[in-house]
Amino acid sequence: MRPEKVALPVCIFHVKNIRKQGTAIEPDFSNLNSQIVACRLCPRLVHHRESVPSRACFTKEIHWRKPVPGFGDPNAWLLILGLAPSPDGGNRTGRIFTGDASAKFLIRNLYEAGFANQPESLHQHDGLILKGCYLTAAVKCVPPKHRPKPDELKHCSRYLERELLLLPRLRCVLTLGQIAFQAYKQHLGVKCRSLKFAHGAKYQLPGAPPLYASYHPSPQNTNTGVLTDQDFQKLLKMCLEEKGSTNQ
Repeated sequence: MRPEKVALPVCIFHVKNIRKQGTAIEPDFSNLNSQIVACRLCPRLVHHRESVPSRACFTKEIHWRKPVPGFGDPNAWLLILGLAPSPDGGNRTGRIFTGDASAKFLIRNLYEAGFANQPESLHQHDGLILKGCYLTAAVKCVPPKHRPKPDELKHCSRYLERELLLLPRLRCVLTLGQIAFQAYKQHLGVKCRSLKFAHGAKYQLPGAPPLYASYHPSPQNTNTGVLTDQDFQKLLKMCLEEKGSTNQ
């Protein structure tokens, strides 16, 4: 039985410290991404990403096993924020939302909505191009059992902050899952308990792009009907309408 999907009403909150004082602006993504890939701040995550077992079908491949930076259009108006790379996805391929079931669902839907030039994300050299959209994760390394610790989220928040500074044209943010939602909420400095995660929720935050929430496109959700293509297309349509309204 599919759970009821509750779309919360639009809520207004006062956001403080959207961009932290003293945060350096990178000249471009290549410099930032190089720092992300070299990061070893979290011993637990370093150990896990380098030792997590491969599935039998991938044992002959060379695995990435390093932090995974964001990917997409540097002029993006839509940011999609996920939780972290998966063992068979980003930790294997080196690109976020690539090579696993979550990527299959997400990129197919981005293609249908006009954000991607192809419906598949298989590996770093598959020719995928995103237009108007940037993908990243709250945590850059694959965490054990998909559960990062608070200090690991805090360490990675510095990278999310700098990614956002490099995306000045953002008009909309879509978070995938509750942990990504909470990570972005912390980035904004919002502590109001009324700002709750729910699929289809929208929050209009002064001084920040509108925030939307979706269930994560994990097999646990997509294979059970908790999140369907139709559900996700509705959210992408809402984001597109948001962009259209800001251009008027």
